[in-house]
Amino acid sequence: MAGENGHTRPIVLEARGITKRFPGVVANNNVSLRLYKGETLALLGENGAGKSTLMNILYGLYHQDEGEILVNGKPVRVNNPHEAIALGIGMVHQHFQLVPVMTVAENIMLGAEVTNGPFLDRKRAHARIREISTRHGLTVDPDALVADLPVGAQQRVEIIKALYRQADILILDEPTAVLTPQEADDLFSVMRSLADQGTAIIFITHKLREVLEYADRIMVLRSGKVVGETTPIEATEASLASMMVGRNVILQVEKPAAHPGEVILAVQGLQVYDDRQHLAVNGIDLEVREGEILGIAGVQGNGQTELVAALTGLRAAAAGNITILGQQAVGRSPRQISEMGVAHVPEDRQRDGIVKSYLLTDNGVLEIYYQTPFARGIVRDDKEVIKHAEELVKAFDVRTPNIYVQAAALSGGNQQKLIIAREFSRPIKLLIAAQPTRGVDVGSIEFIHRQIVRKRNEGWAVLLVSAELDEIMALSDRIAVMYHGDIVATVDADEVSREALGLLMAGGRVATLNDPVDAVTETREPVSPL
Repeated sequence: MAGENGHTRPIVLEARGITKRFPGVVANNNVSLRLYKGETLALLGENGAGKSTLMNILYGLYHQDEGEILVNGKPVRVNNPHEAIALGIGMVHQHFQLVPVMTVAENIMLGAEVTNGPFLDRKRAHARIREISTRHGLTVDPDALVADLPVGAQQRVEIIKALYRQADILILDEPTAVLTPQEADDLFSVMRSLADQGTAIIFITHKLREVLEYADRIMVLRSGKVVGETTPIEATEASLASMMVGRNVILQVEKPAAHPGEVILAVQGLQVYDDRQHLAVNGIDLEVREGEILGIAGVQGNGQTELVAALTGLRAAAAGNITILGQQAVGRSPRQISEMGVAHVPEDRQRDGIVKSYLLTDNGVLEIYYQTPFARGIVRDDKEVIKHAEELVKAFDVRTPNIYVQAAALSGGNQQKLIIAREFSRPIKLLIAAQPTRGVDVGSIEFIHRQIVRKRNEGWAVLLVSAELDEIMALSDRIAVMYHGDIVATVDADEVSREALGLLMAGGRVATLNDPVDAVTETREPVSPL
């Protein structure tokens, strides 16, 4: 039977007039949604637009105040995830729900154990996991420990876990936020396979290019309401950005020519080990000058995380030297490095950027709570702390009901803006920004990029680490490429093509920086700096 908008496939999931209120905010306001069998529906919206709230209602983590949900045409009440799973609804969260010390198979079986009498039937469970993996191209070793898997493989485990429970409706919340470009391509291949076999998919994302390339249909939320629905054929990145934000968004970063000054950060022969005691940073040299942005490009997992940790005092250097404003930084604590005039936007905001259980007011002064005017000796001045939080929220457009909520109550993008606000409000000379726009909506990306460029123009030295190649190329004045712990090339951003830079990131060798792909020869060995 034909549905609306020319659909001939049946409706598998429908939300009608969903409204959800939290203290001080209406997260969803009369939202309606339809999902068809085998369809991939992209859900767009700014941070705090109500996307995750709506998905959490469909998955039973929240319950709507008004409205109804229908699965395969039948009204249902989804009280918890267990009931959602029984209805065929699976959800993969942005922050994975896996037990690191358990194997892939144990994680997948957890709560849905296959038994043979009183014993776990591991053989049958493994066979089913392998069958699902093969059918959908979800390559994973059932016996591997989750803690040993890269992020992309952990996400495959989450998808298999949902399919193992016979989900035919799959919700993916920011599925590529923590993936490399290659892992993202693999994920979308899997999604296409699932859709071809009848699985209906909703995915939340901020990446407009992904939406236009992979979605069948696009729905946009703004301030808790549906403001539009379109298709990739009818839309452009600019039109989608405008629909999300409610105004025209400048997608191209505007920045004047750089005028580098004195060296602010100097690194010589730096070696850093990772948690497994493997050499992750292999004797690198780099310099960042005031008034410039040095971008570190590379597929995640090539030593960028360990480099940033060493520069910010979170990890000890095994060898080499780091100087900041001419002062020795090796062996100093994170607080001491912060006091040297360094701001740090960490790649994992929830682990290293905020304390989720602390109020927004407290998170606003995490690094400076003991300094004037926020403290007088050992006594904290709450009025100044509150005033500072109000200023941060206003200046950086942190969307929150009030400043007295826990940081955990903010959306991921607003948590990120809180960190940016805190770090950018201090008098500093060096900004180390790792994945500064990960999981952030297009309007906030525009704002954060503008702030980074503004600080560079004011004379800050900026070290930018990002897995987003477009971000690196748009913001950087110079680009250093990391591969297997080495800096294999350092180039001027306006003298390198996207293709050449991407191949350097993958271990390739380029003949000419501006030449297309056919001028690049593959190699798995680090290349000499250009």
